Amino acid sequence: MNSSKTRRKVAVAPAENGDSGDKLDQLLLSSAIGNGEDLSPFIRKTFASGKPETLLHHLRHFCRSKEAEIEEVCKVHYQDFIMAVDDLRSLLSGVESLKSSISNSNYQLQSVAGPLLTSLDSFIEARNKCQNIALAIESLRTCVRLMEICSRANVHLSKNNFYMALKCIDSIEREFIQKTPSSTLRRMLEKNIPAIRAHIERKISKEFGDWLVEIRTVSRNLGQVAIGQASAGRQREEELRIRQRQAEEQSRLSVRDTVYALEEEDDDDYFTGNEGNDVYGNGGTANATVGFDLTPLYRSYHIHQTLGLEDSFKKYYFENRKLQLTSDFQVSSMTPFLESHQTFFAQIAGFFIVEDRVLRTGGGLITKMEVENLWDIAVSKMCSVLEDQFSRMRTANHLLLIKDYVSLLGVTLRRYGYSVDALLDVLNKHRDKYHELLLSDCRIQVAEALAADKFEQMWMNKEYEYSMNVLSFQIQTSDIIPAFPYIAPFSSTVPDCCRIVRSFVEDSVSFMSHGGQLDFYDVVKKYLDRLLTEVLDDALLKLISTSISGVNQAMVVAANMAVFERACDFFFRHAAKLSGLPLRMVERSRRQFPLTKARDAAEEMLSSLLKKKVDGFMTLIENVNWMIDEQPQNENEYVNEVIIFLETLLSTAQQILPGQVLKRVLQDVLSHISETIVNFLVGDSVKKFSLNAVMGIDVDIKVLETFAENQASLVSEEEASQLKKALVEARQLVNLLLSNNPENFLNPVIRERSYNALDYRKVAIISEKLKDPSERLFGTFGSRGYKQNPKKKSLDSLIKRLKDVN
Repeated sequence: MNSSKTRRKVAVAPAENGDSGDKLDQLLLSSAIGNGEDLSPFIRKTFASGKPETLLHHLRHFCRSKEAEIEEVCKVHYQDFIMAVDDLRSLLSGVESLKSSISNSNYQLQSVAGPLLTSLDSFIEARNKCQNIALAIESLRTCVRLMEICSRANVHLSKNNFYMALKCIDSIEREFIQKTPSSTLRRMLEKNIPAIRAHIERKISKEFGDWLVEIRTVSRNLGQVAIGQASAGRQREEELRIRQRQAEEQSRLSVRDTVYALEEEDDDDYFTGNEGNDVYGNGGTANATVGFDLTPLYRSYHIHQTLGLEDSFKKYYFENRKLQLTSDFQVSSMTPFLESHQTFFAQIAGFFIVEDRVLRTGGGLITKMEVENLWDIAVSKMCSVLEDQFSRMRTANHLLLIKDYVSLLGVTLRRYGYSVDALLDVLNKHRDKYHELLLSDCRIQVAEALAADKFEQMWMNKEYEYSMNVLSFQIQTSDIIPAFPYIAPFSSTVPDCCRIVRSFVEDSVSFMSHGGQLDFYDVVKKYLDRLLTEVLDDALLKLISTSISGVNQAMVVAANMAVFERACDFFFRHAAKLSGLPLRMVERSRRQFPLTKARDAAEEMLSSLLKKKVDGFMTLIENVNWMIDEQPQNENEYVNEVIIFLETLLSTAQQILPGQVLKRVLQDVLSHISETIVNFLVGDSVKKFSLNAVMGIDVDIKVLETFAENQASLVSEEEASQLKKALVEARQLVNLLLSNNPENFLNPVIRERSYNALDYRKVAIISEKLKDPSERLFGTFGSRGYKQNPKKKSLDSLIKRLKDVN
């Protein structure tokens, strides 16, 4: 600070020397040097002017001025320096005394602390030894514990207790490997621990691979057992429903003397699919029936979790199970699918039962989404296989067997939460094909049954035969068991065809049931109608038109049709019963007899054959004396023959044919007799006839009417009256010819009331043939002046008017 003030004083000092220009340059140069500025401008200016001596002069002048200034500063501070030196010398003497005092104190301290330092050295040495011994002991303890854990790990490895071995290894790595005092031991552990882990992984992977191989066989057996139990459960449900229907039927019929109770059996042996309640035990093991052990799987999964390979093991498990499922889809072309379908579906069922258990108890080994993806793949493949196999099948029974097993598969897997709607849709899709095949089979069976029948009444020697052929189809006409041997009013065709139809109904219901559709009676009824109308009715029509040649055969066929009518009611009731539909609903909606065509054809065939027989006897009408002079007292010969034939026929027919059928056939035959009589009078065989001949025809018709009235014991009186009306055409014709006023036929009211069955054309022809005895040759000579008979006059008027109408 003093020097800076001195420089400021020096800066104005040289102003007394030289001229003003030199002084100014000297002042500027001094100022620049004092301020530490760059002198290059001054140097350039000097050399530029060619006067470097001036610059040198100024610099020397500046140096002299500074020397003087330094000298002045030294003069100012010299006294202070002398005083400082004096102080320093006095201080030095104090230091020397202090040094002497310290030396004395140090000597005294060393003489006192010497023994203490010796003790301290001994203590430090002892402490170091103690620490070394403690460290050695700790190291030994660590090594002992390490060796114990290594020994336990070796024991676990020898016993294949890999999880505990891995726990020991983890403990070694976590607690000991960094603390091990022995570098050799540490290197050994660092080398062997990865090898042990790799060994455990290989062993557990091999164990898991063995489990994968074993579980395929176990899955097949497991699926078979599960589906078998589902089948047994279905059978128990069917038996329960049968008992329930029987109880309902007895209740409906108001049976008071019998009490029915439904007892539900315990289903302890039937699995429910709930964890802890099924036959497979808990924790992945099965009962003694089927070995279902998931322990190797869970052990492998746990070990891989411990090894830190959880995700890779999950992926490995899923991929392997997916490959197994894919291989299960392979259908052998060397073995018919009918023989291998149970193994095929049982394998898949067992696979997903196992996966359901793994999903519920595996601790996240497989996810629900992954199981659903596997199930979607399986459903798609099973649907494809079913579509392919069903398209190749030509036998209904084969298709039914596979359908039943698939439906059991659906019942089994639905209990585990799997959706089987797609499988049921495939089954429903082939419903029509199955029934077409079933109809085709039944068509062949019906044809064989009809071809084997001799159309003779069926003999039954034992009660079980009666029960098997009559009671089982509810075609009996009485609840009383007949005496044996029993001659049935039908041939073997009836029970044979009934068995075929009943089997059809049962097969149809079996196919439709357990398929997801609850109300399927209408479907079964539709196909039953087709069986009866398209198969049985057509077969019977063909039989009637080609193979029936005798009256006895035709009579048996007609009787068969009457029995079939009762059997058809049983078929529809049986279908409703099996479909779970109350019988009262079926009874309310009774349908028309589906074999109407065959029944009408059989009765028509029987009537046709009887008419032919009757026509043979009616030829005797040609022996009648149509111009008889006296009124006959007895019937003509042809009527006697016809009556004898009809009575002989009835003696047999009344034991075979029901009353209604017998009435229709007799009515047709009697109508034919009446028509034959009328047509004979119309024909050219009769040129003329007398009134006495008409009276003889009247006697014949009365005999036939009496015969019809006598059948009231076989049919009702009303039906006997209807039999009598079958002769209405001949009766009305005779009444017209014997009436006193034949002309009344032209009165619409009288004609509608008394002659509605007559054809006016036939009446005209027959009326012209009626001749009075007085009109015989030469008869007019003996009756001159005889007044014309009013009846004759009325008849002539009738003939004339009928001719006008024609």
